[in-house]
Amino acid sequence: MTTPTARLRPRAMRFLRRRTRVLLLLAGWSLLESAHTFLSGYGVAKALDQGFLTGDTGVGLAWLAVSALAVVAGGLAGRGVFRGLADLVEPLRDSLIRQVVSRSLTQAVAHPARAADSAVVSRLTNQTEIARDSFAGLVLVARSFVFTAAGAVLGLLSLAPLLLLIVMPPLAAGLLLFLATLRPMAARQRAFLQADEDLSTQFGAVAEGLRDVVACGAQQPIAARAHGLIEDEARAARQLAGWAAVRCLALGLAGQLPILLLLVTAPWLLRQGLTAGVVLGALTYLTQSLLPALHTLMNALGSAGTRLLVVLDRLTTGPAQDPETTATAEPPPTAAPLSTTTPDTAPLVAAPSLAPVPSLVPAAPGGPRVELRAVTFAYGPAAQPVLHDLDLTVEPGEHLVVVGPSGIGKSTLTALVAGLLEPAHGEIRVAGRPVRAGSGPSLPRVLIPQQAYVFSGTLRENLRYLCPDGAPTSALQRSSDAVGLGQLVCRLGGLDAQLDPITLSQGERQLIALARAHLSPAPLVLLDEATCHLDPAAEMRAERAFAERPGTLIVVAHRITSARRADRILVLDGARATCGTHDELLSCSALYRDLAGSWQPAKLERSAGPAAKSRPPGG
Repeated sequence: MTTPTARLRPRAMRFLRRRTRVLLLLAGWSLLESAHTFLSGYGVAKALDQGFLTGDTGVGLAWLAVSALAVVAGGLAGRGVFRGLADLVEPLRDSLIRQVVSRSLTQAVAHPARAADSAVVSRLTNQTEIARDSFAGLVLVARSFVFTAAGAVLGLLSLAPLLLLIVMPPLAAGLLLFLATLRPMAARQRAFLQADEDLSTQFGAVAEGLRDVVACGAQQPIAARAHGLIEDEARAARQLAGWAAVRCLALGLAGQLPILLLLVTAPWLLRQGLTAGVVLGALTYLTQSLLPALHTLMNALGSAGTRLLVVLDRLTTGPAQDPETTATAEPPPTAAPLSTTTPDTAPLVAAPSLAPVPSLVPAAPGGPRVELRAVTFAYGPAAQPVLHDLDLTVEPGEHLVVVGPSGIGKSTLTALVAGLLEPAHGEIRVAGRPVRAGSGPSLPRVLIPQQAYVFSGTLRENLRYLCPDGAPTSALQRSSDAVGLGQLVCRLGGLDAQLDPITLSQGERQLIALARAHLSPAPLVLLDEATCHLDPAAEMRAERAFAERPGTLIVVAHRITSARRADRILVLDGARATCGTHDELLSCSALYRDLAGSWQPAKLERSAGPAAKSRPPGG
């Protein structure tokens, strides 16, 4: 596998070769910085030996003035370096922007139906600026260290070659140790960033699909995978911290040990004929030049260097994985996928717990009984209750429709039954077992919200998503025909056709989600306005398919016409709830009469019949 360093090295060399003049200009200005470093320690040594220690204050001050002039020369060198740096850094940013724009345009031409890549904005602004600033910082730091070290070594050699025997071995050893940590440190940094991205992606998917996680009883596998990702990130962080400790050791070896050795060996150096000024000059080189330059170099290469490598790899080569490949990749056959997202739909979370397990209470032959006993729920301690002392029993196999004004609590009711929310007071039981948020369902159930979840992959994979044990083609065809998906299956090219969620209408997505729920083994189905994007005829066909399907059905009605097809109707009006048949509610509920209006069921049934055959399935 090609590493990012190997991929970037040829491009970097070509970029630098085309700017040889700029590099020579930077080197010329940097020579003044070497002169400044050389005179800083040399001037201190001569000022002490030839001036102050001999009683000639004027000579000592003159040498210090020379050192001060060297500081001014260093400032002028820095000004020239920054001017030349712009000629090296700005072309890099322009080149990166051109590559990002060219690649984005190429992808747009190759895949015109795909949504625009919003990440290109980050690459054009934030990431290119990170690359520019990091590259500029590395050039400044590396150049400064090289010429500062050259000036300091030349100064030590001029003062006394014996000093190099004390300073150079630990300095070289520390530098070699630091260079040895660069590659593993970069690898650990990339591993940590990847682990952090994986964990953030996982938590984001779970947060958006939390409703399905709880409703389908997938808490344990979801938690197990999240725990594994947390352990991966913690392991990567520990490994990164270990190499950071090695880097600190290298800094101490190269920067602090030479100072310690110089102080310890000072008496011996004086006995060898070195003067106090020479020892002080050497100490000045180490503390004022070498150690700061070395510290800056190690920190810059450790942080900005790794960041620059990662950003350049992303900008010049694109994502590590082709989006076209990942979008259609089939999940492993041995386990249901955790989550699959599409560019414009919420994640769909698999439900491995849909398969019957011994701990679940078996449902009645016609479906489970759903019981709400004095249920009260409010979104916050000080908020008005959405549901207040609600008592409701849905018999096994019954078809219940919930109606009421917008915001009255219909979706809240389905969320409570699904176990997504927990009532403040009262109790909810499904098949005789209490339902509590976060504890998993008492038996498998399916909740379909208004926004249908469709992911990239084949139509067969979408339909079998809630069938952990699989389903034969005949069962897929029966469920597709039952909810009215057959025409769409033919138009797409069969069950093995690849789906692009962007090209599907909202109604077509709802039909796919309805067929998926119809195929699932769950004996309890909750439809929360799951047919709102279908026309009345398609809605009627889908609801009849679920009514004829074995199991208990609770439907939050999008249209009042759904109520006529139900066994019973629950009317929510905030202060109280009324339950009964259509005829009973017309006589006892003013709200239901207002919702029903002038609807004439016989006339609508006659007009909707031919439409069910002639209209397309997705309204």
